[in-house]
Amino acid sequence: MTELVLAGARQPGAAGPVNLHLRYGAVAGISSGGDLPAGVEVVDLDGRYVIPGLWDEHVHMTQWALHTNRLDLSGAATAGAAAAVVRSHASAADPSITTVGVGFRDALWPDVPTLEMLDAVTGNQPTVLISHDLHCVWLNSAAARRYSVEPDVSGLLREEPAFALTRELGKLPDSVVDAWVLESARDAAARGVVGVVDFEMTWNREPWLRRIADGFDALRVDAGVYPEDLERAVSLGMRTGQEVDGGSGLLRTGPLKVLIDGSLNTRTAYCVDPYPHGGHGLLTVSEEELLGLLGRAGAAGFVPAVHAIGDAANQVALDAFERAGIGGRIEHAQFIRIQDLPRFGQLGVTASVQPVHALDDRDAAESNWPGRTDRAFPLRSLLHAGATLALGSDAPVAPLDPWAAISSATTRARPDGRGPWHPAEAMTRQQALTASARGRAGIRVGDPADLTVLDADPLTVPDAALAIMPVAATLLAGRFTFDGGLA
Repeated sequence: MTELVLAGARQPGAAGPVNLHLRYGAVAGISSGGDLPAGVEVVDLDGRYVIPGLWDEHVHMTQWALHTNRLDLSGAATAGAAAAVVRSHASAADPSITTVGVGFRDALWPDVPTLEMLDAVTGNQPTVLISHDLHCVWLNSAAARRYSVEPDVSGLLREEPAFALTRELGKLPDSVVDAWVLESARDAAARGVVGVVDFEMTWNREPWLRRIADGFDALRVDAGVYPEDLERAVSLGMRTGQEVDGGSGLLRTGPLKVLIDGSLNTRTAYCVDPYPHGGHGLLTVSEEELLGLLGRAGAAGFVPAVHAIGDAANQVALDAFERAGIGGRIEHAQFIRIQDLPRFGQLGVTASVQPVHALDDRDAAESNWPGRTDRAFPLRSLLHAGATLALGSDAPVAPLDPWAAISSATTRARPDGRGPWHPAEAMTRQQALTASARGRAGIRVGDPADLTVLDADPLTVPDAALAIMPVAATLLAGRFTFDGGLA
């Protein structure tokens, strides 16, 4: 489709309906009144609202697709409850196929997971359970033998050993994984998503080229690169923002992802003050090592994206950005010293944040950062200090649904009756929409025709409706990737 008019469109906060003229993948014009060009397809939006297409700035796309097809443990409030869910599944499981569960939160469990506990309910059925934040796995003895790992009496692996096993579990036939990824991408398009930054922890260029060659066209994808593959990427002439040949205009090289600490759930986020149980968490990359990576990234045309959750990790990351003299992104930025807030804007470092985590991790934060959670997930403070925010999900840690992120960012509350958590850190709806659309606050001539059509005004609907915002259609470069019945 080279030319299309969306007639009777409203923009949130703007007066009166307009006609959006889309041509060759861009917004070619915005007009009012009833005069429309002859011979051009017209879709009447009947006063529906149109906003710039939404992005999820941090996903693990393959893991999200796998997650939706695995055993859900998110409701388990104790290790024993998780084991009971696994027990009910293990009796009918095929021992030739590893049972994989996802979504547990051991930081909140009053009891302690053990290898013996999991063995008792699984027997010889290889079983691996992946925590909601991906930084920890709980496995049984049968799985330990199958994958040649040696857990201690807890049955837990954390950080890189957990990541390595998770990658191994993802080695399913390409046809299976690609079909699940396509299904997940179509689900995202139905929620108004036009693009994702994919930080899958592997060399991700060829999988995406394969998927696009096989017909994937639901989303734009910026595929991240990890340090172990940086020189390979440089040798191929890749750099952040560059379209990848053979990607049909959908695939670009993403940022260079560098993990320098762990997570809150595993108590490995690197913090200034000790955790109640002791220790400060883990700094997995020293500042000098990070400085070298930032310098190499800048010289090669890569935007660095540094994973930093704890306040000490964020300080290390900001110090390294300042010394390197380049900007970039900090992924998560969950816990920040007050004096570090203005440094994001001063140094040109974007805070790539996941607002749903603020509510999912509320209890864990209060437990592990007692008396200091007024600076946990400080979204409004970052904005007021001059930072640029980019919203995402970190799927599968949270669902790939921008409206969940927007709702969490603006209400700081979940629909479970609990009051808002540090409501002073809530963003406005317009701020959250802009941070979900790569800084696009509205639709302008010359913009990509990546658009989301809504059945209600996102600036005025009740809070409860915002989280489940009805999406009527999504367009990518002027073509429908989701059509709820308009065209």
